[in-house]
Amino acid sequence: MPSDPPLAEFTAAYAPDDAALAAELLVTAALPPDREARIDPLATELITAIRGSEHGLGGVEAMLREFALSTKEGLALMVLAEALLRVPDAATADAFIEDKLGQGDFAHHRIKSDAVLVNASAWALGLSARLVHAGETPQGTLAALTKRIGAPPVRAATRHAMRLIGNHFVLGETIEAVLARAQAQAREGSRYSYDMLGEGARTAEDAERYYQSYADAITAIGRSAGNAALPARPGISVKLSALHPRFEAISRDRVMRELTPRLLELARLAKHHDLAFTVDAEEADRLELSLEVFAACFADASLKGWDGYGLAVQAYQKRAAAVIDHVAELAGALDRRMMLRLVKGAYWDTEIKRAQERGLADYPVFTRKPMTDLNYLHCARRLLTLRPRLFPQFASHNALTVATILAEAGNCDGYEFQRLHGMGEALYAQLLAEHPQTVCRIYAPVGGHRDLLAYLVRRLLENGANSSFVAQAGDDSVPIDELLARPAALIGNAENARNPAIPLPRDLYQPQRLNSRGVELGDRSALAALLGEIEDARRTLPTLASATPEQAAAAVRAARNGFESWSRTSADHHAGILRRAGDLLEQRRAAFIALLQDEGGKTLDDGVAEVREAIDYCRYYASEGRRLFGEPLELPGPTGERNTLALRGRGVFVAISPWNFPLAIFLGQITAALMAGNAVVAKPAEQTPVIAEVAVRLLHEAGLPREALQLLQGDSRIGAALVEQPDIAGVVFTGSTEVARAINRTLADKDGPIVPLIAETGGINAMIVDATALPEQVADDVIASAFRSAGQRCSALRLLCVQDDVADRVIAMIAGAARELKIGDPRDPATHVGPVIDAEAKARLDAHITKMKREAQLHFAGTAPTGGNYVAPHIFELRRASQLTEEVFGPILHVVRYKAAEFDDLLDDIAATGYALTLGVQSRIDDTIARVVARLPTGNVYVNRNIIGAVVGVQPFGGSGLSGTGPKAGGPHYLPRFALEQTVSINTAAAGGNAALLTGQN
Repeated sequence: MPSDPPLAEFTAAYAPDDAALAAELLVTAALPPDREARIDPLATELITAIRGSEHGLGGVEAMLREFALSTKEGLALMVLAEALLRVPDAATADAFIEDKLGQGDFAHHRIKSDAVLVNASAWALGLSARLVHAGETPQGTLAALTKRIGAPPVRAATRHAMRLIGNHFVLGETIEAVLARAQAQAREGSRYSYDMLGEGARTAEDAERYYQSYADAITAIGRSAGNAALPARPGISVKLSALHPRFEAISRDRVMRELTPRLLELARLAKHHDLAFTVDAEEADRLELSLEVFAACFADASLKGWDGYGLAVQAYQKRAAAVIDHVAELAGALDRRMMLRLVKGAYWDTEIKRAQERGLADYPVFTRKPMTDLNYLHCARRLLTLRPRLFPQFASHNALTVATILAEAGNCDGYEFQRLHGMGEALYAQLLAEHPQTVCRIYAPVGGHRDLLAYLVRRLLENGANSSFVAQAGDDSVPIDELLARPAALIGNAENARNPAIPLPRDLYQPQRLNSRGVELGDRSALAALLGEIEDARRTLPTLASATPEQAAAAVRAARNGFESWSRTSADHHAGILRRAGDLLEQRRAAFIALLQDEGGKTLDDGVAEVREAIDYCRYYASEGRRLFGEPLELPGPTGERNTLALRGRGVFVAISPWNFPLAIFLGQITAALMAGNAVVAKPAEQTPVIAEVAVRLLHEAGLPREALQLLQGDSRIGAALVEQPDIAGVVFTGSTEVARAINRTLADKDGPIVPLIAETGGINAMIVDATALPEQVADDVIASAFRSAGQRCSALRLLCVQDDVADRVIAMIAGAARELKIGDPRDPATHVGPVIDAEAKARLDAHITKMKREAQLHFAGTAPTGGNYVAPHIFELRRASQLTEEVFGPILHVVRYKAAEFDDLLDDIAATGYALTLGVQSRIDDTIARVVARLPTGNVYVNRNIIGAVVGVQPFGGSGLSGTGPKAGGPHYLPRFALEQTVSINTAAAGGNAALLTGQN
């Protein structure tokens, strides 16, 4: 029997141009006059109903009216809601409550609403705020408060406010409670879709737990679903990222192998009960993978004859219409029906940030809200034409959108509206009163308060922004006519499609410089093209000869001769060469990634990131150099005198770079010294000579005179020989603290000028996690910080300090997430952890692991491939932070627990190491963050994020103490350290008097 033809693969430009899309959308935006005329009356009635609904319990709209996100109270409430109920211990909860209530004037807040929910919440928060005096320290306030009434009433009142809010937006904490409440509240004919709350899976255990909760929920919903036929039956939404711990594009083969059968099992169970089953939307970089899993499951013959399988599509994504067409084609090819839920999208800010961080050509989402609204209506129109093959489900709380869809459809057949539980009640009550045949499904979250309130915060952010219809509809000062303005009219023409306040990722740092170009690994075509280019560029690594001490002396002499001419060329000329070098690096990205993989053991994402960093160094130092080394700085002084301060090169700089960033740090050191007008002798790490050789050739190709840059290969003896040369003007070094000390002693022992040493060394980098931190975010950030690049970054996490009250859960999640990492060949795009640099490094790390197994508690030991220099991730728990006395340069994480009352002791232990390079703080308490920053002089402090990947010009990198001398690489104070300062004072009145003063006396 012949096999079925393969399903069409989804193809669409990842981030197309806004103007081109707008031109297409604007052409099709207009409705026939008779349908257009129906929109305003209905939308006006719906808005009037919303504004007149200030009674009863109230909803999100009422909360937003009372505590707008543009106010301090609204922002404080949002952070309290997101974190408070997951804090188990009283001390942290008390500090958190005080920290947030002190940021808003809850004590004097005048309650405007008569909704029960808002009144009760505002009263509880106001009571807490009156008990807590803003401006005092948590310790002082809570101590005084406890003497008066005890801390528990404050805690209880605030927790009560959070639970009160939460109870209104969740149907129940279990599916059984939800179904009982839904049946009690449901009007005849109403429909529900249930969303099992929770973050995406980080561990296999998470994925199994979510799978079981979905399966149990489907069974329970099916038992109580009654006898109605689809689409008039309840449904459930399933999040693919909850069902697999590595739901990411680079793990595509594993995801298809492991996740697709699990999704199919759930779909079969939903089919058995004839329920609606929606695969939820994910971020843009997961869209292609989501559609591949979705299609593979849908194509299974066991689902034939069932119309409940469905997909959620986000209209803020520029590919939304292409997704709809793809799904329609898929349904047609299989001769089946399916449901499609159209939403506007909830993670717009995240998508914007990711595109900027990744250096993409454009954004995968629209940057103006009217464009999203316009695209939503375009997609809605397309869906209506695809009935009955697709059953459209329009999720919206926008009265204009609802009225437009109703006018476009012309009737109420073959589609439904959807609203979130706790939102849109007045709008849809009015709509159903006007059009009884209309159907609205309620999308209801199910889960505990800890998961619920993080979900609620996202809804508040999504609907509470000033541009949101929900926020504007609740504001009586906004004229209704303003709310009726059509998206097409707000855009006007295609040139207005883009938000001018949001630059393209490429232009993020303009006018100073271009952002380096990245690649989206979730864009199948871009990934395939890059991998092809890398393979085409891959070459056998040559063997390079090591220099001799005599050649070191000769190189310094040659560089000294080159300095004379190089130092006399202009800053503009220097900057031009650096910019051309950056452009050449970008053009030859694939060749350098291949080198970084083959010689440096870098994974694909690390290779992309390192090439981008090298490009950023070239462009940043070119921009800074023109500013600093161009025209002299004019200084104030008395009349008849001109005073200037100028920077100029020192002479010959020796640049000694490490193997862990053999391109970025190598070029960063060299380009900084060159931009400052120095000649350079560069000595790269002995493990990565070819990368340095090719990089130097590129600099010469960009226009750098050969005499301005000398390259010497070799081991530490060549570096020592260079440092000993009497004619050098400075040393820039990245490496170990021990070698930096040796260089410092050598320089100090020489007669002659006292020359600068710019050293960046390592660190026992810590991350502090308190009980307010989100465990899933902590797990993501720790995994990246400790194990990316096989832990071979100066900034990598070595010591994780977790508050004892949450330590068991956090450590277990991190260990489970580490278990899902793939260790292996760095040329495989699916690899997360590659090899360590050489056999010597592996032996040193293996010895430390053996020692830790004797002295510490083992939480996780990964399995490394046999052969090669692989060291698997390990996690050990120490008794105290002071047990870790030196940097362990590899994928080994050390963990300590601390009690909230001993927080200052923990900070003392971290300070006592003497290192001060990078530090992470995971907390929602601003006062805690401020205490850490004030106490520890760490060079780079990262709050609620990972601690690696410092971006040039954005997070200047470097530490102090045992971690280096400063100034920070990639920062505004770096280049002057390579330069001499020269003041010139000219008596302009020397030739006969001050003519300028005399001619201007009248």
